[in-house]
Amino acid sequence: MLNGKKIVLGITGSIAAYKAAYLCRALIKKGADVQVVITPAGKEFITPVTLSALTHKPVVSEFFTANDGTWHSHVDLGLWADAMLIAPATAATIGKMAHGIADNMLITTYLSMKAPVFVAPAMDLDMYAHPSTQHNLELLKSYGNHIIESASGFLASQLEGKGRMEEPDTIVEILERFFAAQQQLAKKKIIITAGPTYEKLDPVRYISNYSSGKMGFALAEACAERGAEVILISGPVQQKIHHPNIQRIDVESADEMYREALRFFPEANVGILCAAVADYKPEHYAGSKLKRQNGEKMNLSLVPNPDIAAALGKLKKPEQLLVGFALETDNEFVNAQEKLKKKNLDWIVLNSLKDEGAGFQGDTNKITIIDANGNRKDFSLKSKKAVAEDIVEVISEKLNGENDHA
Repeated sequence: MLNGKKIVLGITGSIAAYKAAYLCRALIKKGADVQVVITPAGKEFITPVTLSALTHKPVVSEFFTANDGTWHSHVDLGLWADAMLIAPATAATIGKMAHGIADNMLITTYLSMKAPVFVAPAMDLDMYAHPSTQHNLELLKSYGNHIIESASGFLASQLEGKGRMEEPDTIVEILERFFAAQQQLAKKKIIITAGPTYEKLDPVRYISNYSSGKMGFALAEACAERGAEVILISGPVQQKIHHPNIQRIDVESADEMYREALRFFPEANVGILCAAVADYKPEHYAGSKLKRQNGEKMNLSLVPNPDIAAALGKLKKPEQLLVGFALETDNEFVNAQEKLKKKNLDWIVLNSLKDEGAGFQGDTNKITIIDANGNRKDFSLKSKKAVAEDIVEVISEKLNGENDHA
């Protein structure tokens, strides 16, 4: 999967820079075209001559060549690459990347990069564990970067712990898996609903729930990374999208989400209904703020919202796939199966509020995927990003004809 891929390899001032030679060789053996960009500190650990001999390209370090003024364009490198890999990445470089401190060629190249960026940290265990380093890594993740987590082992300080740059062969495998995954959903169109809906009582109040949209947004990113064109229909949330293959449509009410879902689903290959849509809305909307009436009770009349899953289930063609979600508090499996059959879904993703770490607002989830034949697959508690990968893998396998089970 790396044959013909253009890789910018960023090298920083870490003792692990010697591994960059092995990385260059491994990438080139896989058919990749490698351009090294190294920081001035990185050249103290490995020479440009070594790297140039391995890549058959001049190593880029400064903005221009001092003797003839040749300009090295970080913009051109950002447009040229299929991926950027920064290995090793020191705490200083990670901090500069996180905060846009463009004081060397590597950082300006990163800031100009149009392709996916992979970061392999390398530093002593205390530096790696420090809250500022972890915060910066989280920032990089939030920007859409891929963090290749450090390994544990014997460090240059003669201490033992987490901070070693991952081994070159493992890094190459991660890149190969990434490029392979990019083809799984190529030319597929997927609509995803996410977040809560707001059902207005009056100009300042509404009925809603605790959904944060994290699960739906993680699904959108996972689908887009596999090459799909994603239509993300989202209720009011604070989440942000990162992948250019995602078109975000913001809605507020269940009626609005219903209209957008029906508009886009007929042309989609897959629908993933992850939103926590309010089942009911106020029968009457008050045009002005409702006032307290001398302590008297308020009687609120509610009417059903349109059922998005049921409507798409009726529209679904044989070649389309439809995935629903069920958050349950009791009789979980029975309720989920009933919903799956009633709404003509291909799978339903079940989670229970009884499971610690599952449900709304958190960063983790624990799911069971059930298919139309009653087959079930249970997953352990994971980050919502990892859960999204599990769900999308099941969808990809079905679309590519690899299996017929959950």
